[in-house]
Amino acid sequence: MSIVILDFGSQYTRLIARRFRELGAYSVILPGTASLERIQQEHPRGIVLSGGPSSVYDASAPRPTPGVLDLDVPILGVCYGMQFLAHEAGGDVRRAGKREYGKADLTRYGGELFAGIQGEFVAWMSHSDSVTRLPQGYEVIAETADTPVAGIENAQTRRYGVQFHPEVVHTPKGGQLLANFLAICGVARDWNAEHIVEELIEDVRRQVGNGRVLLAISGGVDSSTLGLLLSRAIGDRLTAVFIDHGLLRLGEREQVEAALLPLGVNLVTVDASEEFLGALRGVADPEEKRKIIGREFIRAFEREARKYGPFDFLAQGTLYPDVIESAGGEGAANIKSHHNVGGLPEDLQFKLVEPFRTLFKDEVRALARLLGLPDAIRMRHPFPGPGLAIRCLGEVTREKLDILKRVDDIFISGLREFGLYDGCSQALAVLTPIQSVGVMGDERTYSYTAALRAVTTDDFMTAEWARLPYDFLATMSNRIVNHVHEINRVVYDITGKPPATIEWE
Repeated sequence: MSIVILDFGSQYTRLIARRFRELGAYSVILPGTASLERIQQEHPRGIVLSGGPSSVYDASAPRPTPGVLDLDVPILGVCYGMQFLAHEAGGDVRRAGKREYGKADLTRYGGELFAGIQGEFVAWMSHSDSVTRLPQGYEVIAETADTPVAGIENAQTRRYGVQFHPEVVHTPKGGQLLANFLAICGVARDWNAEHIVEELIEDVRRQVGNGRVLLAISGGVDSSTLGLLLSRAIGDRLTAVFIDHGLLRLGEREQVEAALLPLGVNLVTVDASEEFLGALRGVADPEEKRKIIGREFIRAFEREARKYGPFDFLAQGTLYPDVIESAGGEGAANIKSHHNVGGLPEDLQFKLVEPFRTLFKDEVRALARLLGLPDAIRMRHPFPGPGLAIRCLGEVTREKLDILKRVDDIFISGLREFGLYDGCSQALAVLTPIQSVGVMGDERTYSYTAALRAVTTDDFMTAEWARLPYDFLATMSNRIVNHVHEINRVVYDITGKPPATIEWE
């Protein structure tokens, strides 16, 4: 039993799924045009029609498959989804006289969706069209100063709509509204770490059968948690291989081995730095770097497979945001490819096992706690598979990597020293190709510029730059230019996501 979310192109669709899961209800995202048969395979107890950039009157506007609105389950329309519900039921939707974007106060609210909610209700709006005439059987359950129809309800048919986005953090009481929808649907709220682990173990056993699995492990929370999960699922038929591609942080190889070997993981470490750096020689384009690294990863694993195999499967810790950003979601733009989901060779010798493909980072951390992964790894900031290659702008060389490793070590160590590490979701240093004039010891310098970046986020789909104290940033700048003589200028990135991505490449 689940909540099925039909995606019509909203940037927030994945957040709807995440909010339902946080509330303990399993939810799945399907394309807005998914067939009735595909939807019914999920045994939905409720359906959500997501927002989207289209107008219901556009000839190319996405529409649910005929029959979806006739299903005997509650349906919630969000933004475009509400407009579509109203339009299909005989109401009118027109271009609003004033586009409403950002926070808005509901001047009135009520009905089943708002049951038990009291006080001020701040809602996040993002729409140009508005419902101007209600269809028969519906009533207005919410309004703002600029939008007289901000929420609608047909209690008899259990059809509901909100013009705002209850799933975003900018709608503080949106979680209570979504919880009310779950209550209307009668969904069992038993989606938790224990439930996820049980289901994933069953899925792995069903997919792998009696086969053997080769795990691509990095020492980060995703692959380490996956190693523990696979060990629990298939035991000694798992071999975890850690590829040292030469793009790791200072001392990271030794840290990975020290962290994972005591956990009983069957870990094999391979030094493939010469192959990776050789393949990257002369390459500056970030997409090409990612694809080269993805290809070299697979080649390295194929070599190890011949040595320790035979293996039938390659396991990867691909997460939902990886899939989304690589255009794995309906209507998603290709922002950047991830080494886990882009650049795989056509002659791949393994079948892929990706148990975390539909999970968010916070869900993986919850699994990690249950599986006994130490907090030192479990709460570690994400580190990209391509490693420092995508934080070393332009061509990657050993000299530039050495500079970047020392800068990164000073910054991350400083965050821990000042008690700021856990307050950031991800922090990193970037070596730019920019060289500028400076003065040190009364002498002219012409050296590299390093950029520091730290962000805070709940889901890594959007992020805010971390407001680190000025005194801390000044200390980091002084330490870096004094200890890394190839750097004479340090800058701090204050761009959110969007418009930027968290990584620079």
